[in-house]
Amino acid sequence: MRIAINGIGIAGPALAYWLQKAGHEVMLIEQAPQLRTGGYVVDFWGLGYDIAEKMGLIPRIRELGYQVREVRYVDARGRKCGGFGTDVFVRMTNDRFTSLKRSDLSATLYSALATNTETIFGDSIANIEDTGQALRVSFDHSSPREFDLVIGCDGLHSRVRKLLFGADTNHEYSFGYHVAAFEAAGYQHRDELVYLSHNLPGRQVSRFTMRENKTLFLFIFRDEYMPNDRELVTADDRKSVVNHVFADAGWECPRILEAMKSAEDLYFDRVSQIRMNHWTRGRIALVGDAAACVSLLAGEGTGLALTEAYILAGELRRSAGDHATAFARYEELLMPFLKRKQESAAKFASAFAPKTAFGLWFRDLVTRLFRIPFVADYFVGRDLRDEFKLPDYGFQLDERE
Repeated sequence: MRIAINGIGIAGPALAYWLQKAGHEVMLIEQAPQLRTGGYVVDFWGLGYDIAEKMGLIPRIRELGYQVREVRYVDARGRKCGGFGTDVFVRMTNDRFTSLKRSDLSATLYSALATNTETIFGDSIANIEDTGQALRVSFDHSSPREFDLVIGCDGLHSRVRKLLFGADTNHEYSFGYHVAAFEAAGYQHRDELVYLSHNLPGRQVSRFTMRENKTLFLFIFRDEYMPNDRELVTADDRKSVVNHVFADAGWECPRILEAMKSAEDLYFDRVSQIRMNHWTRGRIALVGDAAACVSLLAGEGTGLALTEAYILAGELRRSAGDHATAFARYEELLMPFLKRKQESAAKFASAFAPKTAFGLWFRDLVTRLFRIPFVADYFVGRDLRDEFKLPDYGFQLDERE
C-alpha cells in the first residue's frame, strides 16, 4: 500500500521502518525544515528498548546515551537534600536502560530507513478527502497526492488528529504544568552523569551535563505561575515567561536564565495527556503521542511510541493489508495497556514539582530511603515493568539486525 506518515519524531520513522519491512511504500512528511536537534533527554527502556534491539539499533543508542548515576535534589545553596542512585533502574531492567536526547533517538530511527524513502520537510498535511477507493491528501505547500492510508505521528498537537477528530480540547487532559527546555554551551558547572534539580513549591529547574561542553536545562512549573498578560507568539515571548517564573528561584537560576538569552531553540509546551476512545477512523490512524500521549513527565513516551508503531505495522502485515481489521486489532491490543500507563503517569507527575513545601519535604525523604532496595523497588520498580508481550509478526530482518 501507499502510506503517508505525518511527523518524523519517534513514532513516524519507527512505523515507516516496519511498514517497509512488510513491503509497503511510505512517504514521510515533517513540518520542520530538517530533523529536529533540540528538545530534552528521555529515559529509554522496556518495550521500546526491545523493539530497538529488533531493529539492530541498540549499539548506536547506547553510544549516544548516558548511563546516569544519580538523580540529585539540591537546596538554594546547592546542598543535597534528596535524590537517589540509578542502580534501581539497572537492577530492575537487567541493565537495559539508558538516557539520551530525544532528537538523537529520532535521528537514529530515521537513519535505519531505506535510502530511497521519500521524505518531505517543511510541510504538513492540510486536508484529507476519502474518495472511496483512496485518500486524496492536500499539503500546506506540496501538490496533492493519493494514498491508501494516512497515519498521524505528529505529536501532542497532531494536525491529523484535528482533521479527523476535532480540536485538541476534545482530547487533551492537562496536568496543570508547563515545561521548557534548552541547551547551552560552556556552562561553568558540570556534574557528570548526575541529573541535578532544584525545587520550590510548584517549580523545578534541572540541569544535565552533556558531551561537547553542553548542558541541558529543563524547567517545570505549575500553570498558576504563568503570567496572564504574556502572549506566546515568539521564542522571546516564551523566554520572557520562563524569566518571569524563575526570576526569584535562587540557586543557579540567575546564571541559567542568562544562558537562556542566547539559546537558539527553546522547547516550550503544556504537560498533557491525549485520551481518546478510538485512534482510527476509516483509512486514517494515529500513533504515538498523537494517539495516547502519556505526558513528558511519564518518562516512557518514546518507548510506547515505538510499541504502537510496531503493533500497527505488524497487524497490517498479519491482516494482509485489510486495514479495518488491522486497525481494530491495534486498538484492541494496546488501548487497555496504554490507559493503565496514563493512569500511572498521572499519579507520578506531581512528584516532579510538588505544590507545597511539605510535598517537597516528603518527596525528598522518600527518595533518600531509596538506598534501601525494597523501598526503591516499590516506588520505582512498579513503573518500570511493562505488562505486555510483544507479538511476533514474522518480519524479515536484514543481516545487520
